[in-house]
Amino acid sequence: MTEAPSRAPAPRKLGNPVDRGSDAAISPAVIWQMVRKYWSTALGTAVAVALIATFNTLGQVKIYQAQATIQFDPNPPRPLGQKVENIVDLGSGSFWDNREYYETQYKIIQSMKVSLAVVNELGLNRDGAFLGNLPPGAPAPEANVPEENAAEALRGRIKVEPVKESRLAVVKLEDADPQRAQRILAVLVDTYVQQNLDDAVSSTATAADWLRNQLDKLKVDLESSEMALHDYKEKKNILSVALDDQSNMLREEMKQLNDALTTVRTRREEIQARRDELSKIKADNPTDLPAAELLQSDLLMTMRGQYEEAVRTRDGLLGEGKGHNYPDVKEAEAKAEAAKKALLSEVKNIQGALDKDLAIIKRQEAGLSGLFERAKKQALDLNLLEIEYNRLRRSKENNEKLYSLVLERTKESDLARVLRVNNISVLDRPLVPRAPVRPAVSKNIAVGVFLGLILGIAAALGRGLLDRSVKTPDEVENDLGLPFLGLLPEIEPNIDVAPYGKKGRKQKLPPRGMGNELIVHERPTSGVAEAARTIRTNLLFMAPDHPYKTLLVTSAGPSEGKTTVATCIAVVMAQAGQRVVLIDCDLRRPRVHRIFRKGSDVGVTTALLDESIDDCVLETGVPNLSVIPAGPIPPNPAELLHSAKFKSFLKQVGERFDRVIIDSPPIVPVTDAAVLSTLVDGTVLVIRAFKTTKDLARHAARALSDLGATRAGAVLNAVNFSRHEYKNRYYYYRGEGYYADEGSPAADRKAAREDESESMGSAPPPA
Repeated sequence: MTEAPSRAPAPRKLGNPVDRGSDAAISPAVIWQMVRKYWSTALGTAVAVALIATFNTLGQVKIYQAQATIQFDPNPPRPLGQKVENIVDLGSGSFWDNREYYETQYKIIQSMKVSLAVVNELGLNRDGAFLGNLPPGAPAPEANVPEENAAEALRGRIKVEPVKESRLAVVKLEDADPQRAQRILAVLVDTYVQQNLDDAVSSTATAADWLRNQLDKLKVDLESSEMALHDYKEKKNILSVALDDQSNMLREEMKQLNDALTTVRTRREEIQARRDELSKIKADNPTDLPAAELLQSDLLMTMRGQYEEAVRTRDGLLGEGKGHNYPDVKEAEAKAEAAKKALLSEVKNIQGALDKDLAIIKRQEAGLSGLFERAKKQALDLNLLEIEYNRLRRSKENNEKLYSLVLERTKESDLARVLRVNNISVLDRPLVPRAPVRPAVSKNIAVGVFLGLILGIAAALGRGLLDRSVKTPDEVENDLGLPFLGLLPEIEPNIDVAPYGKKGRKQKLPPRGMGNELIVHERPTSGVAEAARTIRTNLLFMAPDHPYKTLLVTSAGPSEGKTTVATCIAVVMAQAGQRVVLIDCDLRRPRVHRIFRKGSDVGVTTALLDESIDDCVLETGVPNLSVIPAGPIPPNPAELLHSAKFKSFLKQVGERFDRVIIDSPPIVPVTDAAVLSTLVDGTVLVIRAFKTTKDLARHAARALSDLGATRAGAVLNAVNFSRHEYKNRYYYYRGEGYYADEGSPAADRKAAREDESESMGSAPPPA
């Protein structure tokens, strides 16, 4: 059997969804929704914070701020000239030196020394108005505190702010009395400037006294070193200029001797080389003479030529075949022998001459070496004299330089002490402040409003995040992972809900014959009835090929309206022309028999004992709907529902009826619903809107998934359309009424036509 679809959208086909472990991430849209929902909390927090900031600001004492500008001059006037350095550093130097100098001066302005001087001059330790920071005109109490305490109070009100890219600094002093602030700041800057000058003068005087003591010592040292140098010259017979001249003469003499010795040694080597070459001449071949010797001696060259001519003549005769006894050959041999002897004799004479020259050169070399050594010894002796002389002279010169330097600095220090140059001056003296600097009323109120808005948004967001209940269909599907079957509006006792979609129409009506759970039967045109029919349609479309014949209706926790939902589903199923039975399997707290005003003597427990359902099936005032109460409450409901008799009981019920709707206890506290979920075709989880928490609902859905039960979907019960979540969303639940006003003949006729069409399985005809 089929029926016409309802106006509500069909559920999303999620298959077998899994549980979600976390909610949707917080986005600006979510924050905006929470602020709109809890606007009263956000507005109340914002207004409270703004009022607190306003009253706190208006209740504060007005604080005035006096200002003075101080100038630091790194190049103060120098009457003695730029080359004369000051004893005390006045700030001139490199960038880092200047930076450290300025930072030091800022700290000095706020130092205890300056503050104590101001306190002493103005008697601030006895000024009760200053110590209490009282505004003008307020009665000042008597006070007499230690000067250190008053100085600490003064330091807490002083601020120094350097002016960027300048050598200026602004000194600020805050006080509740503008006149007092101007007076104290004027004394403060004057005291600081005077102390800076006094420190410079004091340091200069101290340095001058020290220099004067050192000058006397240096004078004695200088005179002593001068006398020591004079005594040494007199003892060693050294003139002031003779020592240097003698040293220069010795250096020149040693240079000449060294050059001469080098020349002699070179000549000796040349002669020795010639002697060695001549000694290599052999007697059998006297013609092998060095070329240098031949060039130097014409006689030797002539004799060599004669010898060679005699040898050629002899060799020519022998070549003609003449023997040695031939007269011409003998004559030629005699000439050759005579020329040879003459040549060897001349070579020997040359060798003798070279030996004499070599002996003379050696004697010259020895003489020059002796002279050089004596000159060298004289130079060494002179060096010893010069070393001691230079030491005494350096000592005298150093003492003279130190004495001159200290003498000069002493004179400069005496002049600087008299001049009293100060590099710090007051550029702008403090004036009486006209307007207070604190509290900044407009700024504080603006900050209070801003913080109020932020805290209001945070309060609304926190309130929204703390609300962990399930509220909308989107949360059922997205956060719990369950198919959404539909929702039921909130049903108040003895209040009839307006027709489906009528915006905010509720009216009190006298109670009818049955409870509010049967409003679907008693008010077929109401919004609750339409919502129930939507759930029925969605259940049929969830499994069109294998419809759910046996449905279990359970909830995560108690008091979520599962019995009401089960009753509504059973009624709309019966209105479709199907034989429906509603079984109350809540064997702990049964309610079905009270809804239909039946007794609890017979029911599920008695049917299990009798093994027959004939006596426990009770007719109701709703056509096609029967109920089976729970019967007497057993001591062991879970074991009873898990028995074979209960399975046989369900089989008998299924054979007699088209639809079996089972009401069960909550699934989280007890195990009855978990047992029943394994015996039915599908399980419907009831979630009470704005009450059931997401964690509890996830627990229930996870329990059904772990058991392998078929989760038909979830029903959102007791929905209040006046809540913020349903004002601008889910408009298809809040459209214009589908039917005319309840109680009119047209409405009754239309409801009858719909019931008839649903029973026939076709869409209702147009109105």
